[in-house]
Amino acid sequence: MAEINEYKCACCGGKLEFNSTVQKMKCPFCESEFEIQAVQDYNNSISQSSGDQMNWETQAGGEWQSSELNGMNVYSCQSCGGQIIADHTTGASKCPYCDNPVVMSGTFSDDKRPDSIIPFKVDKEAAKAALIVHMSGKKLLPSVFKEQNHIDEIKGIYVPVWLFDAEADADMVFKCDKTRSWQDDQFAYVEHNMYSAYRSGKLAFKNVPVDGSEKMDDTLMESIEPFDYSQAVEFKTAYLSGYLADRYDVSAEDSINRANTRIKRSTEQTFASTVNGYNSVNFEHSSVRLRNGKAKYSLYPVWLLNTSWNGQKYTFAMNGQTGKFVGDLPVDKSAAIKHSMITFIIAFIVTIGVLFLFTNKITGGSIITGLVVGAIITMIVVGSLKAQLKSVHSKQTAADYKINESLHLSDNRDIFLYKKLDKTPIIRNNNGNGGAPPSQNNRPQAGPPVRPQFRK
Repeated sequence: MAEINEYKCACCGGKLEFNSTVQKMKCPFCESEFEIQAVQDYNNSISQSSGDQMNWETQAGGEWQSSELNGMNVYSCQSCGGQIIADHTTGASKCPYCDNPVVMSGTFSDDKRPDSIIPFKVDKEAAKAALIVHMSGKKLLPSVFKEQNHIDEIKGIYVPVWLFDAEADADMVFKCDKTRSWQDDQFAYVEHNMYSAYRSGKLAFKNVPVDGSEKMDDTLMESIEPFDYSQAVEFKTAYLSGYLADRYDVSAEDSINRANTRIKRSTEQTFASTVNGYNSVNFEHSSVRLRNGKAKYSLYPVWLLNTSWNGQKYTFAMNGQTGKFVGDLPVDKSAAIKHSMITFIIAFIVTIGVLFLFTNKITGGSIITGLVVGAIITMIVVGSLKAQLKSVHSKQTAADYKINESLHLSDNRDIFLYKKLDKTPIIRNNNGNGGAPPSQNNRPQAGPPVRPQFRK
């Protein structure tokens, strides 16, 4: 006997049954009805899609020439364990990551040779000026913090980076909702038309970076992206003169998961952007498979400054190619309280004044409204001032490294699944008017045809 497929309801997940009365598949739990072909397409797309297959070729880097190693010394930090490379003319006395003393531990002799390097484009003076600009205009930044910064100790360092190139084949399924609303004398109605959107195709990425240094904070490094790899050149030791360089201690193999996460999320968002005309789009299923996945080894230029204040360490970084500067700053608690009080008082007085103009009196309700509005405005204003002090954020996608016009869809279908109607009783007030304004001529009103936010 042939095996009978079990079809699941796209609405509640229950087992569907064929209903001879309506000649459709019907869910006995939520009573949703489906066309037979739509059910088959929906279940096939879910069951036949394979899982993620994101593998890489990681034979990056080359072999050093003996002549290149002459005069290259290794300095070890006894505090964080970092190993810094510098030529004999530059040397190193402090670790660029933790600011503790380093000692020369020998000559540089191993590791893979970088395939490429992006030379420094901005100098130390530009980095110092960027730090001053970064701290200016921040009302909640302690003034003492600016005075105690050792700005002259900012250091230029080449950070080891693994760069990942790949083509992504993907299958995506999204559950979509197109709504319309209307009302009559008794009820307000919202009709939901549910669709399943299928997207299959390919997308390409190039030079997705993952830093190869355990000491370099990944979030900090990602915050100064993007780097323009078109300005990278073939690696030569001459570019290291006058700067420090970090030895990689995170392999290309150990960096794959981070690259996969960013590529997968970007692929999902790109495919979701092709699903239009709905009031909501929810991610349901995806499968991403990589082809021609390769890794390269490069050195990226970064200016670093470490400083401590009130027993806490603060690290600032600047992209040595573009000049983008980031670094979280401390909050002056007394300044935050002061701004909160001033903002609250002003917002409260203005709110009471506006209410008095309209009602010509001040009531207990007016005072309560003033307190609520004052509290809300205070939270918004002070929250925005605190947000100015936060500039370090991890990159969740590889959008900056997506190859333009590389998206090609081989399957682009939207299939209707079922319809659901919600109705809410209209509450009448003493004047006999409904609690909700009537739609013009009580005709159905379509939902706004805006691009929805993609939710996973």
